[in-house]
Amino acid sequence: MTGWAIAVHGGAGVDPNLPLHRQEEAKKLLTRCLYIGISALNTNLPAIDVVELVVRELETDPLFNSGRGSALTEKGTVEMEASIMEGTKRKYGAVSGVTTVKNPVSLARLVMEKSPHSYLAFSGAEDFAREQGVELADSDYFITQDNFDYRIPTPGLDSSCAAEVDNPMVMNGLPISLYAPETVGCVVVDKEGRCAAATSTGGLMNKRSGRIGDSPIIGAGTYACNLCGVSCTGEGEAILRATLAREVAAVMEYKGLRLQEAVDFVIKERLDEGKAGLIAVSSNGEVACGFNANGMFRGCATEDGFIEVGIWE
Repeated sequence: MTGWAIAVHGGAGVDPNLPLHRQEEAKKLLTRCLYIGISALNTNLPAIDVVELVVRELETDPLFNSGRGSALTEKGTVEMEASIMEGTKRKYGAVSGVTTVKNPVSLARLVMEKSPHSYLAFSGAEDFAREQGVELADSDYFITQDNFDYRIPTPGLDSSCAAEVDNPMVMNGLPISLYAPETVGCVVVDKEGRCAAATSTGGLMNKRSGRIGDSPIIGAGTYACNLCGVSCTGEGEAILRATLAREVAAVMEYKGLRLQEAVDFVIKERLDEGKAGLIAVSSNGEVACGFNANGMFRGCATEDGFIEVGIWE
């Protein structure tokens, strides 16, 4: 038996010009999601159920880049992706290229529990969603004007999370025109020491149709085992190269590091020039976060009463 712990995130790489009212909205949403998770953990809900519950809430609120309010592709459509993993048996489910599913994280869980597969994408994931009777919506539900306006950069602003086409950021060694952070995720360890993790995103703003990032890739954007649960956010291509989430577990196992030490190590040593962040819990009730971007929307809590919500360092 151990004390529970929970952490949530809403993306790493925060616009330094983000209006104060938007910062407050983000902190309120993270706080609300933390208390949803805390309430569930206090009723002994298993970790896997809690991460799904919390990420569903984040997907439903249009503030961050997942579910409703997802970033748009170059064609003006949404292609959402999500994954969920349970640590005791390392079971997982993932989906990519989802366009009509209100809560991709729940579809990912159905892939894990109701199919012989672990990962479904595009038309196959959509067909499976209809077979399972999950709640669907048309494009008007996912595309919100507030999020669309916010993610198109304003000329002249100094922003580390978005760039104009004539002054592009570089990702994977090549320029990209727009970068939207705000992937969401949740990690939980319950009173039984069971770890779980879930991550959901709309991906890059203006991404090429068919692009798949780190969020649905087990070991990159999401990982859970008997030691820890991890959810990542930031530059997906850098996270993929680093297998960032799995690295946290690996250095705990092979180097004997504690959770925060492991998080600090992989953020410093494994991202090369990439910018990212992550949240993590350990099976003995620790919680940790780390990032090398200029900020990360995050919140965490433990059974002993600790709670913290923040954006900047």
